[in-house]
Amino acid sequence: MSLDLWVGAAALAALLLLEGLIPFRDQQGRLVHDLTNAGLALVNAVLGAAMAPLLALSAVVSAEHGLGITRLLPVPDWVAVLAALILFDLWMYLWHRANHEIPLLWRLHRVHHTDPRMDASTALRFHPGEILISTLLNSGVILLIGLSLETLVLYKAVMIPVILLHHSNLRLPVGLDRVLRLVIVPPSLHRVHHSEIIEETNSNYGTVLSVWDRLFGSLRLRADIGSIRYGIGRFDEPRWQGVLGLLKLPFARAP
Repeated sequence: MSLDLWVGAAALAALLLLEGLIPFRDQQGRLVHDLTNAGLALVNAVLGAAMAPLLALSAVVSAEHGLGITRLLPVPDWVAVLAALILFDLWMYLWHRANHEIPLLWRLHRVHHTDPRMDASTALRFHPGEILISTLLNSGVILLIGLSLETLVLYKAVMIPVILLHHSNLRLPVGLDRVLRLVIVPPSLHRVHHSEIIEETNSNYGTVLSVWDRLFGSLRLRADIGSIRYGIGRFDEPRWQGVLGLLKLPFARAP
């Protein structure tokens, strides 16, 4: 496994353990919930492994032919790497926002948002169709930015623990959450994003850095985080909450 996968596996194991020790919310039904999300993640892992060579090829082509914005900058290598990481995180913000604003993409992305509870396993809950489209687009963005394979792995090694953390059911001290909010997306912001209130769902799109939501006016805070009801207000029946139901969900009409 590559560095990002090792880091991700370690972060997932640590958060699942910590969620059991200091949960933010009640964990009744946690095992069935997490196994369902893990089942969907397994499907995506197979798809991701099949498409990984495409991302690697884009990075190699970028390096061999000097393609990409950051490769044209007359700056030291470390500055170019930092710029590439920031630009890719900006792309992730824009992609996430597009998933909420474009109806076809939302049909796929709502699989993630129909989770009636939220913990670290929710970070693994995506429809394969969304993974397919995002991978295809990411390969083009890698060329545009000039992201090397090493920089891509580095970004994912940072991104995966952050998204696991902000989806987690971990009770963080309020002060720590506020400090984290200055730089990255903490649990408090992402819990608002998973609210069934549409104005809150359509906010807090950041993946790693929280600055993009401030910059583009999509930041939304809420004091009573504990009273948030997760989901989209639909598709919370048991028939939609299994792996097969989640795979079929994008093709269902909203009641």
